[in-house]
Amino acid sequence: MSKIIPYGKQKILKRDFKAINEALKADFITGGKYVEKFEKDFCFYTKSKYAVSCSSGTAAIHLALESINICKNDVIIIPAINFIAAANMSKKLGAKIYLADVDPILGQMTPKNLLDCIKQNKIKKLKAFFSMYNGGNPNFVKEFFKIKKKYNSFFLEDACHALGAKYSIKEKLKVGDCKYSDIALFSFHPVKSITTGEGGMITTSNNSIYERCKRFRNHGIMRRKNTKKKYYWKYEIQESGYNYRLSDLNSALGSSQLKNLDRFIQKRKKISEIYNKKLRRRDEIITLPKISKNQTSAWHLYIININFNKLEITREDLIQKLYEKKIITQVHYIPTYKQPVFLKLKTKKLVNSLKYYNSSVSLPIYVDLTIKDQVYIVKNLLKIINDYKK
Repeated sequence: MSKIIPYGKQKILKRDFKAINEALKADFITGGKYVEKFEKDFCFYTKSKYAVSCSSGTAAIHLALESINICKNDVIIIPAINFIAAANMSKKLGAKIYLADVDPILGQMTPKNLLDCIKQNKIKKLKAFFSMYNGGNPNFVKEFFKIKKKYNSFFLEDACHALGAKYSIKEKLKVGDCKYSDIALFSFHPVKSITTGEGGMITTSNNSIYERCKRFRNHGIMRRKNTKKKYYWKYEIQESGYNYRLSDLNSALGSSQLKNLDRFIQKRKKISEIYNKKLRRRDEIITLPKISKNQTSAWHLYIININFNKLEITREDLIQKLYEKKIITQVHYIPTYKQPVFLKLKTKKLVNSLKYYNSSVSLPIYVDLTIKDQVYIVKNLLKIINDYKK
């Protein structure tokens, strides 16, 4: 194999180049019509009431937390397995963070994990909690909604892995519609289902959250309409905000990519089915991803769990051997409490997150991954497993 096989990669089509070129010809290439179009297209696709674009998935999380007025010592629960952005932004705002354990195979927080975290830490006033759809399958949304109602808290979906997935095939509920959550958050990093280069999106059904996100995205600027004058230049800043705007160039790419999202996900699904077929024969060592029958996954990641107790090789060495064959794998994610900045967080009851972390490996999955590439990946992975089986 002469080329490197990454674990993830964007798919850019000819129509995407055309869309960006058209945006470049516009009078305004930031704050213009393409931003508004992307947000409207996103609402139409997800069936959400409101959408606010921004410069990254992390910016989306920050804006969401600001929109619900997270203050110092407000209690937030975050899954122990998650990209670090949610914990970082919560910490920056002074929130009191608790980490919930996860399912040892899925790497996702379950409703039981959430309730256990509340009970074990004797939490009486919960301000907000995040779910996180690790890999792309949107589990437990209705159950989380019940917990949100019980504790009168905010429910934020970290749906960065799950754009295009469905909570329920029967009910035709798409991730991001916010029927059961207050806010859903998305990333358009190049390894995600679609890309804007860098970018993020917030969806919500709450008008107050929507208006606050828009305001904080643009320095906190508020403009009052004046019907007596055609041009009204004055503005007010009542709360400090940020520059988290997404440009029209990024937005034009986003709208173009969104048209191909379902096709991209179908391709990812086929890739997952090929992996399943080829890896199933080693199910005594490899646990394949679990997907609910009434849901569709976005297949952002293809995560397997390997029983290293049955092998005479560590995960680190296995990943290195695959790398030597030009196969890039990844681990999603290192538990938050293992990062130096979060070492002081309580972690005594988080045994499943460690089990998941120690066994998980993400194999390459992206639209242009060929069957030939997959055969090569599986061949090398199984060879290592066979060579080092106890």
